[in-house]
Amino acid sequence: MAATAPVCDFGWKAAPFALRGTDGRTYGLEDVRGPNGLLVMFICNHCPYVKAVIDRVVRDVAILKDHGVGAIAIMPNDTARYPEDGFERMKEFAAAHRFGFPYAIDETQAVARAYGAVCTPDFFGFNADLGLQYRGRLDASKVQPVPDAEPELLNAMIQVARTGEGPRDQIPSMGCSIKWKDPV
Repeated sequence: MAATAPVCDFGWKAAPFALRGTDGRTYGLEDVRGPNGLLVMFICNHCPYVKAVIDRVVRDVAILKDHGVGAIAIMPNDTARYPEDGFERMKEFAAAHRFGFPYAIDETQAVARAYGAVCTPDFFGFNADLGLQYRGRLDASKVQPVPDAEPELLNAMIQVARTGEGPRDQIPSMGCSIKWKDPV
């Protein structure tokens, strides 16, 4: 089921986390932030919206690294009900797409809840002070890539890296709803 992320809550501070990456390391904010910002992405392996944009995400994150912006991708889905998003499959997905950033699992879904993530992909762009400046889409693509689409996330995060502030006009990300675990 498709879901749309809410608009940017400018200045909201990045919530701390400690998550296991596909490389076996545990990552927190200080491990992944860059000197000019941080991009936190909630993605998964099976979502057609993620599959449509993942190669451009990898490309754009590599460009952002040169601008001093760090990045992490977090998989928040219930892997008992969606085994294609399981940890071993995450390793395969990251390798197949040559991730140049950590891909971590949010097994308790506490991080996704702390961020208010609603869909995959859901992008949170923070400035050097870890204040939220971007909560928009990658570009105009949905489940099919849009040729020559404006790289909205890339442009916004380069602006954040340079000025500390994101664009005021942002179009929310759209994707598959997060697959929440049943309440206990």
